[in-house]
Amino acid sequence: MSFPYQKVLLIGATSGIGEALATKLVENGTKVVIAGRRQENLDKFVEKHGEEKVASKALDVMDIGQIAKFASEVISDHPDLDCIFVNSGIQRAFDFANPDMVDMDIFDQELTTNYTSAVRLAKAFTPHLQQQTKKTALIFTTSQMALVPMMRCPNYGASKAALHHFILALRTQLSDGPGDVQVIEIYPPAVQTELHDTKHQPDLKDGHLIGMPLQQFTDEVWEKLVAREDQILVGSATEIFDAFEIKRQELYQQMTEMLSGLLKQFLR
Repeated sequence: MSFPYQKVLLIGATSGIGEALATKLVENGTKVVIAGRRQENLDKFVEKHGEEKVASKALDVMDIGQIAKFASEVISDHPDLDCIFVNSGIQRAFDFANPDMVDMDIFDQELTTNYTSAVRLAKAFTPHLQQQTKKTALIFTTSQMALVPMMRCPNYGASKAALHHFILALRTQLSDGPGDVQVIEIYPPAVQTELHDTKHQPDLKDGHLIGMPLQQFTDEVWEKLVAREDQILVGSATEIFDAFEIKRQELYQQMTEMLSGLLKQFLR
């Protein structure tokens, strides 16, 4: 099997997981539009792989007021897009036992980056995907911390959990809507990227060495993307998922079916 989509918009592609997966897509013959905050990184990627394979467009997902305009322009330039990959994410440590040390502006930036912007991007691009006559996809990167939080980064886990719950509902809603839109969630474990760098989390030393090697993670994700799995689990995320998430999703499906039946009595 091969990757089923021909042109991917990958948002959050200037480093780490996003850059690695964009590279994997290009190497396997998929055209890519990369987006991110750092123009110099976008330019380097295009220069390395060639304009015939890669296009780029700058986007700061924290500027949520620009997302609709960004989507409109990208769709106009690339009407053949059939996959939107939302990968942007940041992680920050917060100690609410010392509330004077908690910067709520940074807290809000993390929530916007990890959750609110992803929802807005889904809303902005879904109509385009639904209008296609072929199978399309929305892909999101969450985290194993969407399932089990970590005390050190309470907002990161909460924001990824919010996105995880949104994805479950979105997958159900789109399965009943127009078009054929696959909704995919990737659950990384800790991966060796700049997410844990000292510049982002000053109390960590050599944070970029925490977790699974990036290339190993990328190869495992690619294998499951090619297999067309909806929920892509890697490393320790698999263990966590198997421990309880399967049952929770069964309960979600049961509740959805029950509520759907009840709502039919009240909706006009």
